[in-house]
Amino acid sequence: MTQRTRTAGLRRRAAATTAALAMVALATGCGSGTATGGTAEPGQPSAAPTPKEALLAAVPDGTEGTIRFSGRDSSSTMSGVVDPTAKGTELTTAIKDPDLGFTTTLSFRVVGEQAWMKVKFSDTKGLTGFPKLPDRWLKLDRSRIADAESAPAYEGADVGNAGPLIEAATKVEEQGESTYAGTIDLTSGEAAKVLDADEMTALGAQAAAVPFTAEVGAVGKLASLSLKVPAAGGRKAYEYLVQYRDYGTA
Repeated sequence: MTQRTRTAGLRRRAAATTAALAMVALATGCGSGTATGGTAEPGQPSAAPTPKEALLAAVPDGTEGTIRFSGRDSSSTMSGVVDPTAKGTELTTAIKDPDLGFTTTLSFRVVGEQAWMKVKFSDTKGLTGFPKLPDRWLKLDRSRIADAESAPAYEGADVGNAGPLIEAATKVEEQGESTYAGTIDLTSGEAAKVLDADEMTALGAQAAAVPFTAEVGAVGKLASLSLKVPAAGGRKAYEYLVQYRDYGTA
């Protein structure tokens, strides 16, 4: 669900995928079988989109203006705002250490090619060894980052990677007005980045049919995508959630 600025949980998910991937399927199934040059013959209505195509069309593609987003997975949460026009993102993610109990809060601000970050540790009572960091934005020098792929960067409006996940759906059904449900194959393509290797192994065949629900908001854009990842390998079941709101007004 996520951009490469993240180091765990939600932040692992995006890699190099952008919202453009979400629109690939929209080029198919949009005309009658007798159409020529992609245009339906007079009197022949275009075929209605399938539920999957309709849901993909609702994924933010960068034309909507600023968007507020949030999400969570088994070990982390995220929230922020994306501004496609300025190629900017402000994102905060909190990751709780499962063994020691402290929380690391990472905040990133990206505008074009420039990036800043803040780091904060909390719930550290009784623990030592944490670096002392200033409580202000620190500008990142990309020339000093050894792994260029790990540097924060703007990677599209679909921060939660709903598009690639829906692309990997093997079943999509419209449940009611603006609500959908189905299954997603988390072993497929970019969707496979939602799970780490150990989790993928533990889930086995279950990873190929993870149930999901989605809701499209009043403006015709995606409001939420929720995956119910089952328990496996000693890990509890959890919800992988992506939410978008305040389209054009964030």
